[in-house]
Amino acid sequence: MSVKVEGLTKIYGAQKAVDGVNFEANKGQVLGFLGPNGAGKTTTMKILTCFIPQSAGKAYVCGFDTAKDPMEVRKRIGYLPEHNPLYKDMYVKEYLHFIAGLHKIPNRKSRVEEMIEMTGLTREQKKLIGALSKGYRQRVGLAQAMMHNPEVLILDEPTSGLDPNQLAEIRKLIADIGKEKTVLFSTHIMQEVQALCDWVVIINKGKIVANNNIDSLQQLVSGEMVVTVEFQTKVKESELLKIKGVKEVKAVSNHRYQLVADLKDDIRSDVFRFAVDHNLILLGMNQEVFSVEDVFQQLTK
Repeated sequence: MSVKVEGLTKIYGAQKAVDGVNFEANKGQVLGFLGPNGAGKTTTMKILTCFIPQSAGKAYVCGFDTAKDPMEVRKRIGYLPEHNPLYKDMYVKEYLHFIAGLHKIPNRKSRVEEMIEMTGLTREQKKLIGALSKGYRQRVGLAQAMMHNPEVLILDEPTSGLDPNQLAEIRKLIADIGKEKTVLFSTHIMQEVQALCDWVVIINKGKIVANNNIDSLQQLVSGEMVVTVEFQTKVKESELLKIKGVKEVKAVSNHRYQLVADLKDDIRSDVFRFAVDHNLILLGMNQEVFSVEDVFQQLTK
């Protein structure tokens, strides 16, 4: 795996900012790292990028220990921090040439041009960074993070300040990068997580409260399946309770009902059969699914 964290702990005085964290991220994976403000996300990212040392535990990037081989780790990581540090008095293209020089990249000119095109900075490349909008500054930050073609990309709030069109472009870029590299990013935009991530890690008060793929997150907050059905005519709730697997019925309106069953029991075929047997016209049936936002709220309250 590209990133491996074992029992990672960071203590500031009497406070444990990160408390025994464990997770892994593999090549070709986009991992969403979520948590409320102050949960320990940024601290964990700073440890992985060798900005700060851990108090206990281990962190590995591409097999290298962040505590013992920080220079090898840094060679393999691209990092966009939450507060994007840029030289505002430099021009975009000038700054990216400077970054390429720091990484001792061969064919510097062609690599800079490639990054400018990839991040959509062609029209802005001759502008001062200080004159750019926040969205374009984020693009410059992404370009510098990817300049040295790292194996692991760590992005802290990468889409902050982007307009809807820019959001779509940067999401596509992250998704494309995630096919070949390991991408670990934090965000407060839950739709972004559902659109991009293969795996989600949720941290709260320094501890991991979820470490699952997107499809299995629902099971963390509910052991129930909820199906909303709508008939053309009113149906007695007592009759709906006779459907196999249904353990609770809630009337939503005159003709709409929520049927509750155990998560392991898929009652939809039985609902359809019930409608046929009772000569009822079924106007709609929809299984309620917990979103990433629902799970996040339940686990971090």
